[in-house]
Amino acid sequence: MGFEVGIARHEGSWTSSVVAGQRDASPLAAEAAQVEAARMEATRMEAVRRYDILDTPPDGAFDRVARLAARWFDVPIASVTIVDEDRIWFKSAHGLDGVTQIGRDPGLCGSAILDDDTYVVTDAVNDPRACDNPLVASELGVRFYAAAPIATADGHRLGTVNVIDTKPRGIDEAGMATLRDLAAVVMDELELRLSALHRLRLERELREQAERDRAEIESFATTLQRSLVPPALPRIPGLELAAHYRTASARLVGGDFYDVFPLAGGRWAVVLGDVCGKGAAAASLTSFIRYTLRSLATHHDDPVAVLSELNAAMIAEQSLDTLPKFCTAAFAVLSPNPDDGDPTEFEVVVAAGGHPPPYLLPAAGGAQALATPHGMLIGMLPDARFITCTARLRPGDALVFYTDGLTEARTHTGEEFGEQPLEEFLATHTGCRAAELTGHLVTLLDRFDPRRADDVALLTLSMPPTSAHDGVTRTETTATTEVGDHG
Repeated sequence: MGFEVGIARHEGSWTSSVVAGQRDASPLAAEAAQVEAARMEATRMEAVRRYDILDTPPDGAFDRVARLAARWFDVPIASVTIVDEDRIWFKSAHGLDGVTQIGRDPGLCGSAILDDDTYVVTDAVNDPRACDNPLVASELGVRFYAAAPIATADGHRLGTVNVIDTKPRGIDEAGMATLRDLAAVVMDELELRLSALHRLRLERELREQAERDRAEIESFATTLQRSLVPPALPRIPGLELAAHYRTASARLVGGDFYDVFPLAGGRWAVVLGDVCGKGAAAASLTSFIRYTLRSLATHHDDPVAVLSELNAAMIAEQSLDTLPKFCTAAFAVLSPNPDDGDPTEFEVVVAAGGHPPPYLLPAAGGAQALATPHGMLIGMLPDARFITCTARLRPGDALVFYTDGLTEARTHTGEEFGEQPLEEFLATHTGCRAAELTGHLVTLLDRFDPRRADDVALLTLSMPPTSAHDGVTRTETTATTEVGDHG
């Protein structure tokens, strides 16, 4: 297998050279020398592993060094080798087609790395260091060998750049200097390669850390978002409820919110809104608004009074050193009109502050926006005014609350969806129950451009059609919710 059928084991060669003069001293000194040789070999191998060069694919830079060495010295064989624990591995081998590695014991490269300077055998047949090497007497007939160690800045010799001929020859000082320069070129290439590996590893670690951070941020945002809306919609006798929440970014807490909670006298409050901003500031404001609304609604029967008190509370929270805090909201109170214990319809009183009005979808068909001309933003002006509208929700009817992320959604050509197309869309889905209607709206959202998306909150209520059974009029009660989705 080529010219290095056996490479002298480094430990053995090193030990021989170190202890040769101490054989007559004492067995203890020889043992100490062997221990030191083993330690030095272990540190050398750490350096070899540090450069992560063993068993790497062919590399043009190292191949050029081997070709240049063969051409410069006019020899048939030249190689760049790395001395491993039990083998000589060829990073490049000119004139040794198909040879990638050979055994280390016994050989020439293993001896060459013991010297700081070039290692030269001018005529192997007459050189006691090489005359017993199998390659000298083999078919290959190695006669000339010269190698310079590939040495690190801290003195570890990783391998050699060597040239071989089948006839005896000499090498002058200029030739040895050239061989040393070629070994230095190889070492420079190894350092560049190591530096690139370090950069790649660092970049990979940074990417992995960024991915972990991203996942953690998304998990935090999702958890925080879930804490700002009801974990589940309540069950309201005679009504079906469904909700969907979609944030534009998984990394940011959205500014939209909704809530459904009971009031005295069998009434229910329904609120859906949008706070300014995103992230932690929006989350803090949303939490303040939700719980303030719940508190105010227990003291006021009129939705306008509730929004007015919320407006005053938000203004009181403002300070000169903070950005304005405001929101839009639609606040509704549902009062059931029972017939023998079961609601036959609900009175809906809605007040809006800067928010798109909800749509009523009568069972008879069509869709109509409840006449709450948006009102004023909540939290901006002390004397903000709010408008109410009263409607009836009867069996087969539905009521749709939404945030402006739905009407301001953009198509892939950049066009805004708008309120009129929404009204037309809803009119084609009258008679749907809450969960089905919400599903149609979600499908509609999926058709828009996610790169231009805003947060969207949907809250749908429907009164199931009455069904006669044993002469008794009955309605069903269900509630579904989807929270935390993002585009």
